[in-house]
Amino acid sequence: MGKTNFIVMVALIVALGGFLMGFDASVISGVNKFIEIEFGLSKLQLGFAVASLTLTATLAMMVAGPISDQIGRKLVLRYAALLYFISAVGSALAPSFELLVIARMIGGIGVGASLIIAPMYIAEISPPKMRGRMVSFNQLNIVLGISVAFFTNYMILQLGDSDASWAQSLKFGEYNWRWMLGLEALPAILYFFALFIVPKSPRWLAMKGRYDEALAVMIRASDEEEARRIIDSVKESVESDVHEEKLPIRELFKPALRLVLSIGLVVGILQQITGINSVFFYAPMIFEQSGIGTNASFSQAILVGVINLVFTIIAISLIDRLGRKPLLVFGVIGIALSMFALSYGFKQATYTLNSESVSVLPAEVDQSLIAPMLDKTYESDVAFKMALRESLGKETAQVYESELITAAVSMNAWLILISILAFVASFAVSIGPVMWVLFSELFPNWIRGLAISFVGLVNSAVSYLVQQFFPWELENLGSSMTFLIYGLFAAAGLIFIIMKLPETKGKSLEELEDILVKKV
Repeated sequence: MGKTNFIVMVALIVALGGFLMGFDASVISGVNKFIEIEFGLSKLQLGFAVASLTLTATLAMMVAGPISDQIGRKLVLRYAALLYFISAVGSALAPSFELLVIARMIGGIGVGASLIIAPMYIAEISPPKMRGRMVSFNQLNIVLGISVAFFTNYMILQLGDSDASWAQSLKFGEYNWRWMLGLEALPAILYFFALFIVPKSPRWLAMKGRYDEALAVMIRASDEEEARRIIDSVKESVESDVHEEKLPIRELFKPALRLVLSIGLVVGILQQITGINSVFFYAPMIFEQSGIGTNASFSQAILVGVINLVFTIIAISLIDRLGRKPLLVFGVIGIALSMFALSYGFKQATYTLNSESVSVLPAEVDQSLIAPMLDKTYESDVAFKMALRESLGKETAQVYESELITAAVSMNAWLILISILAFVASFAVSIGPVMWVLFSELFPNWIRGLAISFVGLVNSAVSYLVQQFFPWELENLGSSMTFLIYGLFAAAGLIFIIMKLPETKGKSLEELEDILVKKV
């Protein structure tokens, strides 16, 4: 096997961790509606069912690096594959909300580990001239995993309605959400066994003083002269690291670093607080609010995944040509406008049930109970849903909410779809991938590792809060106000980016340090 083919094969195998991460994170979007009904969840419980994965992923990110320094990158990834498998099976078989959350949290540990270790391993085995492209495989696989999760959710929903005997025997209709979650077990098994043919990281081998083994691995990836030079530089770096003291976190808050830390925190918070994971993790729920029905909401969610994938590829191709700041400015403008358009679209919606629209409701909905609502127009989704709960009772209103909204709503569903797709495109071409590039460039060498860990932790914490409270916001604030808040955050972030963020393209890390770090 040629050296290039070897590197590509190894990178693709390791990047399956990114695929599993994207799949695991987004498959819940199709599950929400069904577990909310089956387990009788409150909106905060539903939010925790989604966000619990991010909670343990954040904790895993903090310890995955040190653990991989002890036992190796490859072994950590194999353990992550096992955790994905256990989570998939446990989630699919969960008899209660509590056990479902536990299974999700187990998967979150795998997510956190693979998010950190997969790109680290790829970077450590790739020759410098191929490193950028190879590491990008992981980001592309995350996006691909998100897209596949939307697609398989839709297919399982369709199979549940199928008359095919094999589909009925597998009970796709009865156990639809369990199939959605359990399907992840297949790529998890593939990942676990595929990792057996991946060598140990040459960087890790060198850290352990196993220089001959490290060199043998590196020679498979590049010519011998370059391999020896790389391993020698790793050896020199390892030996110098031995004498370096660990930096306390208070070093981050020195006046000299105030500007770069402010930029890092604003960009890290902005990436999540504009609502991207509300869309990825609740896409069918959002589309159902526009009255298109359950099946159509799942099919439109597939478009979210496709747009995300396409515009991530565009961003990777443009980031070194156009620069970081132009992409960010353009993208955040798109995010703000999309959210304002979503807010406007839901604000203009009205909800009216009449004798004709209720005639097509399922027979299980007692039409006599909603008779007082007939021909009465509600100006907001919050008011309409509250009236439904008062008329039908909370449980019945929850089960048939989608059908009742479809029967009553008058709004521009195309505006909702286009706005969400524009939002995802704007995110994927800008702050989604650009954030991590900026993090690697903004901070000076001597504190980069600590700084990236800190702002990454803040980013994950905000992601958790957005996922946790989104269902509660929809119920209590309404769709229009929720998206308006996201848009206002984007507008505030845009002003900061224009005023404070320098262009980092084409500048050395030392030049950036001179520009950004105050000399004392």
